[in-house]
Amino acid sequence: MSLRIGDTAPDFTAQTTQGTLNFHEWVGDSWCILFSHPKDFTPVCTTELGYMAKLKPEFDKRNTKIIGLSVDPVDNHAAWSKDIEETQGAAPNFPMIGDDQLEVAKLYDMLPAELEGSAEGRTPADNATVRSVFVIGPDKKVKAMLIYPMTSGRDFNEVLRLLDSVQLTAQHTVATPVNWKPGEDVIIPPSVSDEEARKKYPEGYTTLKPYLRTVKQPS
Repeated sequence: MSLRIGDTAPDFTAQTTQGTLNFHEWVGDSWCILFSHPKDFTPVCTTELGYMAKLKPEFDKRNTKIIGLSVDPVDNHAAWSKDIEETQGAAPNFPMIGDDQLEVAKLYDMLPAELEGSAEGRTPADNATVRSVFVIGPDKKVKAMLIYPMTSGRDFNEVLRLLDSVQLTAQHTVATPVNWKPGEDVIIPPSVSDEEARKKYPEGYTTLKPYLRTVKQPS
């Protein structure tokens, strides 16, 4: 199946490093970052998992759960975790899904649904497309997606910034401009009329063009 922004994130039950979980139940009323890896003991992913562990408190502040996925059995994840802690200074402190049957990778359109077989004998290159980040809301809808090649490490500071934007725009009828950071001005979308904007923002807003109006970020 193809997966797009606005679709319901596929539900599944899987073995993880923190036990068996049902995805939708586990997410509950939180936001979620699901990020995937083509195989255990891969160099770029090792650096990513360590950094994400260090960044987890920032996601906690934003009511956001983190879950990783790798196309290998859970037992392998435990051994990999030791390497991650040794080389990166932090071990994964969030669940890691064991996707050795490729089920979740297929559900999330990271591998072809018709692909046969398991993770056994597959190389990272075989699973190169399993390098995605999904931002999922409490309503279990996909809010954003990022896809990276194996040779380029993901910028999880950008994922955090993206989450801030998505959460803000879900709460308020605004959009965020290029390179926006929390606290900076935001955009009033064209769906909000000038009359509505004046009522909504009595302290005023800036009109650069009829379709481009900026205002202080709502609190």
